[in-house]
Amino acid sequence: MSFFKRLKDKLIGNPTEEEKVEQVGEEQASELKLEESAEPALLETTNVEAEATLEESTASDDRYNFVIAEDAQEVVVEEEQQQEVQELAVVEEPVKEKKPSAWSITQKFKAGLEKTRNSFTSKVNDLVARYRKVDEDFFEELEDLLLQADVGFETVMELMDKLRFEVQRKNIKDTNGIQTIISEKLVEIYEQGEEDLIDLNMQPNGELTVILFVGVNGVGKTTTIGKLAHRLKSEGKTVVLAAGDTFRAGAIDQLQVWGDRVGCEVIKQSEGSDPAAVMYDAIRAAKNRKADVLICDTAGRLQNKVNLMNELEKVHRVISREIPNAPHEVLLALDATTGQNALVQAQTFKEVTNVTGIVLTKLDGTAKGGIVLAIRNKLHIPVKFVGLGEKMDDLQPFDAERYVYGLFAEGLDKELQNSEE
Repeated sequence: MSFFKRLKDKLIGNPTEEEKVEQVGEEQASELKLEESAEPALLETTNVEAEATLEESTASDDRYNFVIAEDAQEVVVEEEQQQEVQELAVVEEPVKEKKPSAWSITQKFKAGLEKTRNSFTSKVNDLVARYRKVDEDFFEELEDLLLQADVGFETVMELMDKLRFEVQRKNIKDTNGIQTIISEKLVEIYEQGEEDLIDLNMQPNGELTVILFVGVNGVGKTTTIGKLAHRLKSEGKTVVLAAGDTFRAGAIDQLQVWGDRVGCEVIKQSEGSDPAAVMYDAIRAAKNRKADVLICDTAGRLQNKVNLMNELEKVHRVISREIPNAPHEVLLALDATTGQNALVQAQTFKEVTNVTGIVLTKLDGTAKGGIVLAIRNKLHIPVKFVGLGEKMDDLQPFDAERYVYGLFAEGLDKELQNSEE
């Protein structure tokens, strides 16, 4: 299936009527304001006409006119009361949580990758505009742009080889449609033979799933735990949180705030206590409450790798002793804004523990979103979630096709339109 076909069937989808309403543009909004501003003028005209009529009828029957005015006033009061009731009903109506559509999820990726797209893809567009022919000079400049976006040296070299082969195989002479080929090859490189990369290793119903979070301080680990808990709760699962980062000042309180916000119980001990003991208590509590998922926070003192390794090993040992084959997921939180430094952190944690997936935070805040491809291609660890904003539902399962579309949105939209014509 071609990339364009997947775009239409999976990525773009169709916005619902409610989503269309939310996407009202500035022109429509200004039209609405003009209509609203026109209403008082109509009312004034109506009032003037009414007054003239009343003056004419006053000569014939003052008492009758007084009754009419009084009745009119009562009607106005009744209309105002009805309007107030309607406004209160709108405010008090409970907001139902809607399942996001394919279209809205794709828009999140598009908006979240705006900084990368503005810096990287705009340069690619300029490159395509300057080069009418696909030659070696074009490939060399494209290579430099990809490296600047932190795609990674190995990934860029592999992509260049694939592009050169594809251009030669299809006998492509000009740059028209080249962004589609680049997109297809990037998705191929990321997925290369592996399926279900983003799915969490959830246990069958009735069994506890343990997810262990690791990562250095300051990458947004605790916030990501809260957002993941919210996501799992919205799927109908009972979630318990374990405050295992007992050494960082305020870490326990921060997790408690998130627990209160999303409605999850937090199992904790005093600051400075043994993280392994917290995990033991949390597993017992989660089992007693028949919880579906236990999400465990851990310390992130990477500057002392030996102590960190010993601590994580002890935590892992306690968890696996209480629940065989647990933890079922070890998710490493990385800050996308740190670029290549995130890759170094991933390598270090991979040596310390068996990382099963990456959660890349703050992807919306970096101009070097290509780090996703570098991590996947160099470390062979799938990126399972990405942070695309600060809202509760802005933690999204990673999707290679939506990600690549987010990188090349404008160019791909234009090529898609041309292909349909």
